[in-house]
Amino acid sequence: MTQLGRPGDATSDEIRAAIRAGDTTLGIELGSTNIKACLVGPDHTPIASGSHAWENELSDGLWTYSLDDVHAGLQGAYADLVADVEARYGVRPTTFGALGVSAMMHGYLAFDAAGKLLVPFRTWRNTNTGPAAAELSELFGYNIPLRWSIAHLYQAILDDEPHVPQVASFTTLAGYVHRALTGRHVLGVGDASGMFPIDPATKDYDARMLEQFRHLAAAKRPGLRVEGLLPEVLVAGADAGRLTPEGAALLDPTGELQPGVLLCPPEGDAGTGMVATHAVAPRTGNISAGTSIFAMVVLEEPLTSVHHELDLVTTPAGDLVAMVHCNNGASELDAWAGVFGEFAAALGHRSDADAVFGALFAAALDGAPDGGGLLAYNYLAGEPITGLDAGRPLVVRTPDSTLSLANLMRTQIYGAFGTLALGMRVLAGEGVAIDTMFAHGGMFRTAGVAQRLLAAAVGAPVAVGQTAGEGGAWGIAVLAAYSRAVETAGQDGGQDGAAGASLDAYLSERVFADAALDVAEPDAADAAGFQAFLERYSAGLAVQRAAVEAL
Repeated sequence: MTQLGRPGDATSDEIRAAIRAGDTTLGIELGSTNIKACLVGPDHTPIASGSHAWENELSDGLWTYSLDDVHAGLQGAYADLVADVEARYGVRPTTFGALGVSAMMHGYLAFDAAGKLLVPFRTWRNTNTGPAAAELSELFGYNIPLRWSIAHLYQAILDDEPHVPQVASFTTLAGYVHRALTGRHVLGVGDASGMFPIDPATKDYDARMLEQFRHLAAAKRPGLRVEGLLPEVLVAGADAGRLTPEGAALLDPTGELQPGVLLCPPEGDAGTGMVATHAVAPRTGNISAGTSIFAMVVLEEPLTSVHHELDLVTTPAGDLVAMVHCNNGASELDAWAGVFGEFAAALGHRSDADAVFGALFAAALDGAPDGGGLLAYNYLAGEPITGLDAGRPLVVRTPDSTLSLANLMRTQIYGAFGTLALGMRVLAGEGVAIDTMFAHGGMFRTAGVAQRLLAAAVGAPVAVGQTAGEGGAWGIAVLAAYSRAVETAGQDGGQDGAAGASLDAYLSERVFADAALDVAEPDAADAAGFQAFLERYSAGLAVQRAAVEAL
């Protein structure tokens, strides 16, 4: 491990003064299992946090969250944050320098002209859009994944759903929350790139593809102009509106939060992950591990071919990114940790989740480099990269394999990275060079384990920073701080240079200049072992398909 500098800490009195003055920024991210709020100080260091647990539900065959749960979750996370601020510093915030909202990308939230939700929110997890995604990919010559918003809209058109004629706008979850807080129908370019393809030259929706879609949809919906339904696209640093009185009341029903706070463009979790890991420049990338797992690699030039394993999206600044998105991430690991936690409790050794994870991850380092011949699939849901519409979590082994705790846990971690590694192989085949991959998410809180094995899986150095556990809530707070800095510099005539500073320069000079990073280089034995595992993993997909058909 290589460790690089550590940031300084503000004193409690300085933080208290910043909170009272509104010299802080707030980030809120709606993830798949938790809504997190992160408050950062003037030096971009997290100073307080809040969270609210929630879960999606399967309704009429589609994964969804209700808008009531969205509102309750926002209020719960914000109230938890305020309580944390008061407990730490003895004050309660009433305003912020800026605020930002992030959420799971993709999906489909469609509204009529009065702002009424027409059908329940369809999340990224749904795989019912196969015909639409295939037809659009063929038409555009551009990979349109199942979870993209345009695939959801076109599938509804193909299925002649009765709500389609009433659609006046559609957006993502982040776009919905942002509009509820500000009244503006806008989206950050990174999140927008998961709704409809973006032209990197204009940093707006691709005009050729908009025209192609108009002609395609005309057969069933004459006159439908999708550009009139999509949110306005904004790049990082833009003024995306102000917190309205109604928005302040939605976030804080106590009435303490005052309206007028600047909001940055709402972003998706992929974009905030890039910011949180300082991976917005070419030849860098980041990997976010949660309920899903995905890698984002900033490209130096466009890919030469269309690949179904790769999405083309953008950074929050609008630069082209290749995304390897896997529907299944760390949930199966969580389930196994829960089982072992119950076992420890049954023996009279009740432990918290962090201690259980720490022990299990430490054991994984003692496993055989290839996992001892074991095979694990974390497929709780379908996985488009491997062509599966549904999934079955599996642990499979041959009679001559070695079943031990160490091998089981190494295999479970390998399994979380398996589909991701298949997508990264495609990138390598395109000749895409990667200097460093930055990782974040709860998997990386146990120091040196998942990070080391991920380096072996992707064949590149993997860096983890002190904010790895903060993730996207911190990332969107930083984007909010960037919008505030751009606005302030503009008011000051650009004296501090922020008005013309790129997002990468802002991150390099103001956020990560003294950041602490742990960097793991690929270990040769681990890398060889993972490749042996991956060959077994690829061959064993036939078992996964048989399990889907049988069960």
